[in-house]
Amino acid sequence: MFVIVGYIVVVASVLGGYALQGGHLAALFQPTELLIIGGAATGAFFVANDKKAIAATLAAIPGLFQTSRHTKSLYMELMSLMFELLSKVRKEGLMTIEGDVDEPHQSPIFTKYPRILHDHHLLEFMTDYLRLMVSGNMDAFQIENLMDNEIETHNEDAEIPIHTIQQMAEAMPAFGIVAAVVGVVHTMGSVGLPPAELGILIASALVGTFLGILIAYGFVGPLASLLKRKHHETVKMYQCVKVTLLASLNGYSPALAVEFGRKVISATERPSFVELDKHVRLVKAK
Repeated sequence: MFVIVGYIVVVASVLGGYALQGGHLAALFQPTELLIIGGAATGAFFVANDKKAIAATLAAIPGLFQTSRHTKSLYMELMSLMFELLSKVRKEGLMTIEGDVDEPHQSPIFTKYPRILHDHHLLEFMTDYLRLMVSGNMDAFQIENLMDNEIETHNEDAEIPIHTIQQMAEAMPAFGIVAAVVGVVHTMGSVGLPPAELGILIASALVGTFLGILIAYGFVGPLASLLKRKHHETVKMYQCVKVTLLASLNGYSPALAVEFGRKVISATERPSFVELDKHVRLVKAK
C-alpha cells in the first residue's frame, strides 16, 4: 500500500512541478524512450543473473506491495507457541513434543497458531532445532553455531533479489543516457528540418535521461531498500526463536526463555514485559 502511495507522490510531485513551470505534459510521453530504457534494463537483468536469482527476484516483488506481517500480534503468537512447547517439555519431558515437531500441522499446539503454521520457513527452522533438542545429542554451543550458520545462509539467499534490483536501479540512468544519445543521433540526422521541429526532437531525446534517472531513484531503487527492510524483519523472527530455544537449553524456565526472545524483537514490534506476561498467563490458564 505504501509503495503505491509513494509512487503516486513521486509522479504527482515531478509532473505537478513541471506543469506549474508551464511545461507541456505531452512532451514527456515518449514510448520509444521507455522501450529503450525498459528493454535494455530487462535484457541486462537476464544476462547478469542466473535462473536462481531471476526466480528469487520475481518471487520477491509481489511481497513488496503488501503491508508488513511482522506485527506485535504476530510476535505475541510466536512467543505463546514457544512458551507452550517449552512448558510441555519442562513438565513432561522432551520426548513428549516429538509428535508435535514431526507433524506440526496435526499438532494440537501448533494448530492454535495458524500464522506461524503457514510460515513454512520459520516453521521448518523451529521444528528442525526442536527435533535436535529431542535427540539429545547436541549441546547448546553446537546448536547455536548451527543456527548462526543457517541464518547466515538465509541472509545470503535473501540478499540475491536485493542486489539484482539495486543493480537495475544503478543501470537505469545509464540506459537513459543511451536513449538520449539515440535521440540526439536521430536529431543530428534530421538537421534539414525547421528549427521548431528540431527543438521537438532534442526535447524528446532529453526525456530519455530524465526518465532513466526518475525510474532509477523514484521507482526501482526504493524497492531494493524496502526489500532489505523486509528481510531484516524476517531475520528477527529467526533470532527470536534462536534466543528462546538457547535459553531453554541453558536451563531457564519457559517464562524466562520467552523473555530472552522478547528482548531481541525490534522496539516498534516488541511487546512490553507486562503485555507478554499477561499473554503468557492466559496461555497457562487454558
